[in-house]
Amino acid sequence: MAAFMVVTMVLVVTGGCSTIGYYAQSVHGHLSMLAAARPIDELLADPRTDMPLRTRLEQVQRMRAFASRELGLPDNASYTRYADLKRPYVIWNVFATRELSLRLEEWCFPITGCVGYRGYFDKSSADAEAAALAARGFDVHVGGVPAYSTLGWFDDPVLNTFIGQPEGDVARLIFHELAHQVVFVKGDTTFNESFATTVEQEGVKRWFAAHANAAQIAAYENLVARRTDFLALLMRTKNKLEAVYKSDLPDAQKRERKTELFAQLRREYETMKRERWNGYAGYDRWFARELGNAQLASVAAYTQLVPAFNALLEREGRDLDRFYERAKQLGKLDRAARAKALAELCAACAENEPRP
Repeated sequence: MAAFMVVTMVLVVTGGCSTIGYYAQSVHGHLSMLAAARPIDELLADPRTDMPLRTRLEQVQRMRAFASRELGLPDNASYTRYADLKRPYVIWNVFATRELSLRLEEWCFPITGCVGYRGYFDKSSADAEAAALAARGFDVHVGGVPAYSTLGWFDDPVLNTFIGQPEGDVARLIFHELAHQVVFVKGDTTFNESFATTVEQEGVKRWFAAHANAAQIAAYENLVARRTDFLALLMRTKNKLEAVYKSDLPDAQKRERKTELFAQLRREYETMKRERWNGYAGYDRWFARELGNAQLASVAAYTQLVPAFNALLEREGRDLDRFYERAKQLGKLDRAARAKALAELCAACAENEPRP
């Protein structure tokens, strides 16, 4: 899952040493990533580049050209270089909620406004932040992120953290991160991520239609169907939990229902694997840890408004240029007006905004 990582080259002192330290690690981590990047053309010309990497880099070049030519995404130097970071993720995001809430805590930054996570280039630092939040009574979740966008401020490279993934996942990450360069609303994580997720989904459909055979398309559609099942299961649980948290039940009973609903989520996942997926276990890692509000809310931030954006894309005749322009117009509205417009687009969106 892709995410935006705050990177600012001007350190604005907004608090104590911890704030300065956070900015410092962001700048150092980002500059280290840029320093490790080499032009893809240079790597392809280098006889020492091994064949699997060479083949995938050539495919990435085709994806990058497709993104600008067919999807109307920015035609710039992003994803024209490659960096091997020697680690499985580029950053680790820390998410936090209150014990009886699905609202993500937010951190505010000079460029992006307030976002529902805090990113670290070093996992131990992310774990330390999560431990500190947990000690204060928060539900916390640390999630590895394979890619992030700098919104066009820098030329984002292709990374080892995602280049080895299946073809459809590599394409969707590139399309997703480029979409952030088209539309980004300061301080509205759910709007931004849902918009980019909609673009990635449409982009991958078009990529496979143009470049894959029937068997490859069918295999990818099967993966998408499972992802849809997984997300629908999470959203059902999220809706049930929100109803509990908003109820007049005593906190002790809310905690009991919380435990019951997460246990029910695990059971329903096992049933879905067995009865719908023929034992497919692709989401076992997600369920391997102790489940909590922050983990659930982190997924919802990327998908909550996708039905509304899909409705908008359909209304615009699946013309991406018109879709982008309309999304930009929505982004200029105040938060309440934007929520109202999105709700009107899609009746299936029961709650388009976590906060008015």
